Amino acid sequence: MATGKAVEVEVAGRTIRLSNPDKLYFPERGFTKYDVFAYYQSVGDGILRALRARPTTLERWPSGVFPGAKLSTRMDSRGDAFYQKRVPTGAPDWVQTARIAFPSGRHADEICPVDLAHVAYCAQLGTIVFHPWPVRKSDVDSPDELRIDLDPQPGTDFGTAVVVAGEVRGLLDELGWVGSPKTSGGRGVHVYVRIAPRWPFVDVRRAVIAFAREIERRIPQHATTAWWKEERGERVFIDYNQMARDRTIACAYSLRANQRATVSTPVTWAELSQVEPEDFDLGTVPKRFTEIGDPHAAIDDVAHDITPLLEWAERDERRGEGDMPYPPDHPKMPGEPPRVQPSRKNAANWQTADRQADS
Repeated sequence: MATGKAVEVEVAGRTIRLSNPDKLYFPERGFTKYDVFAYYQSVGDGILRALRARPTTLERWPSGVFPGAKLSTRMDSRGDAFYQKRVPTGAPDWVQTARIAFPSGRHADEICPVDLAHVAYCAQLGTIVFHPWPVRKSDVDSPDELRIDLDPQPGTDFGTAVVVAGEVRGLLDELGWVGSPKTSGGRGVHVYVRIAPRWPFVDVRRAVIAFAREIERRIPQHATTAWWKEERGERVFIDYNQMARDRTIACAYSLRANQRATVSTPVTWAELSQVEPEDFDLGTVPKRFTEIGDPHAAIDDVAHDITPLLEWAERDERRGEGDMPYPPDHPKMPGEPPRVQPSRKNAANWQTADRQADS
């Protein structure tokens, strides 16, 4: 099917050759590759504020987000889309990179956007979703962004996540911290807090666990830190492992790979209870950005000290609440509890007891 001739577009002093601009990327909405490319230019200041100098994993959908399309995974590489963690072969010499270390100890050079030309180049590659690390190129081992990911579980919805976000805001206020909320582009809510880049991933993750546990204590009927899905119930999971090394979240103003072409959109705290995720998509966000600007415009004005949360973590450890499980692709970490699903652990205990009784 003809998808139109390539066009050349000047972006931030660079010439970007956009191939197949008429190719449908979101068939349900009629949005083309050019629409995606133009969208990222229209929210340029916002997307750069989220990406600037951050090593970034690209979620590429070169054939578009068509019905039935799926993303490749470690378990099944036969997908229509894939994560690009290393700078693509043949990238222009002006594309900047940052070397990052995976939990395995292996390294990779990832694209590190420093201007809008980098974003445009990624869009030309079919990038729909941008997944930046919570670090800057100047220090890739010390996060400067604490991410609180509120993930609604079955039986809950965006409204429940908003309730939990309200408690998050209250706790941040008690700490004297500034939190910046955004929609996830799905059912969840993300709250970002800029922090001083003084601590390694392990400590920042401990800080998030301590924060999450405090939220769980205050509203146990709505929030949970349970890693195992069978223990979460109909509550919002505060995903502390989003602060583990090599875990990333779709950034502010990133499109999401769904049929509606929703956008992970910064909002004010006052707006959060008045909006729905579907309000924000490729078609509506540019107009909003032009009219009100970026609610995260001041996010870099302050960098907080996480020492209070690390003190909470030490307090919790004295109470017997230590570390929590890491993602399965991480090496076993010091002090980490066994990665055994509770039901399987209980079944194993019963089998052991039965054998002892028989003997």
